[in-house]
Amino acid sequence: MRNWFSRWFGNRPQLAHEQQRRLADWQALPRASLNLPLSGVRCVVVDVETSGLNLWEDRLISIGAVAVVNGKIDLGDSFYVVLQQATVSDKENILLHGIGGSAQTEGVPAPDALLAFLDYLRKDPLIAFHVTFDRTMIVRAMGAYLGFSFKHPWSDMAYVMPALNPALASRYHSLDDWINHFDIRNDARHNALADALVTAQLFQVGLVQADKKSIADFAGLRDLEKAQRWVNSVS
Repeated sequence: MRNWFSRWFGNRPQLAHEQQRRLADWQALPRASLNLPLSGVRCVVVDVETSGLNLWEDRLISIGAVAVVNGKIDLGDSFYVVLQQATVSDKENILLHGIGGSAQTEGVPAPDALLAFLDYLRKDPLIAFHVTFDRTMIVRAMGAYLGFSFKHPWSDMAYVMPALNPALASRYHSLDDWINHFDIRNDARHNALADALVTAQLFQVGLVQADKKSIADFAGLRDLEKAQRWVNSVS
């Protein structure tokens, strides 16, 4: 196990006592039930910005998240952090997400930024659009800076929405496709918090549609996603 961890994340980071305590407190929290009605739980919709699109070489720069509680977006229950960077990402990358060099080098030290995200998240389920990218970047950062394997329940709206709207599945693939279809505005595209907010609005649309199909809990959403992944693999 140690060799596997070192191969992917390097040597285990040395955390300060208070950081170790915060991580241990989060790990001790009870797992969220995936069988409770979605109308009565808190889900966290997340998006990230990175130094590029390479899952194994580029770096996590920012995390944005907003909670959907009992089916409603709680703007007061949101999260945003820029992780401190040792080196600034290139100019083209900065033009994309708008996080300048000073903001990157003066960001929150990565261990503290990630612990703050865990404190915010608690053990509530995560929602994203194209989960593989967001999850991989967060998992890599958790391993590199906190020294643990982040395993958490996720649901991917990039598969849930086509499953709920099969007539649109062949035409709509990107987040922009779906939010434009449902008239969801995004005035700050490629800002992690803004993208999390519009994904949360899309999630709300999905919740209404899922309820009409008698899909009432997070486990049901994941089953729907799994079925759509199978459809995509054979089509």
